[in-house]
Amino acid sequence: MRIDVFTIFPSLVDTFCAESLLGKCRESGLLDLRCHDLREYTTDVHRTVDDAPFGGGAGMVMRAEPIFACVEAADPPRPLYLLGPGGRRFDQRLAEELASRHGEGGGFSLLCGRYEGIDHRVHEHLCDGEISVGDVVLNGGEVAACMVVEAVTRLLPGAMGNAVSPISESFGPAGLLEEPHFTRPADFRGWNVPEVLRGGNHALIERWRVAQALHRTLSARPDLIEARGGLSELEKVLLEEFPACPYP
Repeated sequence: MRIDVFTIFPSLVDTFCAESLLGKCRESGLLDLRCHDLREYTTDVHRTVDDAPFGGGAGMVMRAEPIFACVEAADPPRPLYLLGPGGRRFDQRLAEELASRHGEGGGFSLLCGRYEGIDHRVHEHLCDGEISVGDVVLNGGEVAACMVVEAVTRLLPGAMGNAVSPISESFGPAGLLEEPHFTRPADFRGWNVPEVLRGGNHALIERWRVAQALHRTLSARPDLIEARGGLSELEKVLLEEFPACPYP
């Protein structure tokens, strides 16, 4: 899958995406990530990408010329999304939609803003949409771009070592947060792994896992339970059968 990122700090994105799972996917060819430096398409000796806003006001605005020139030269996969506060909220469903574009010639592109904002003509005449990673202010779109790239890449067929992981984890098709996990030792400072996980009864273990996912979601994100239409009768039974593991 090809993903193009347009930014004035390409090394921020490229370095992050060279490690761990993303790095392996790039090495294998599963992910074709291309980071483009907007400053390379400026026309002055100072490589200026910003200017004062018309009408006055605080901050600087990213100029349209280098952005248009860079995008047009790269001929990136569409759609091109601006990373900004006014866009569609990025969530697992949107990550799945973007990952579904992985077929031959498929992909998408991201534009990272900086300063006070981007010349509106970029929004209107170049971008196909906007994505927001949440109600929080960042210095630029690079961190958001890394988040989008990672969330999408791990959903690509062959990216994860365990094909079940993307299905069973938080915000997966079940619409629940993931259950708690334990590994060795079974007894750490007197805190023991739940006996059900050590008994070898896989049907019982699966019931426990579903119950814990329900407990956690009800406590931390009850809106997710509401979004899936509430609890089924079986789920209510599971909640009674297994007490919740504590969380801070």
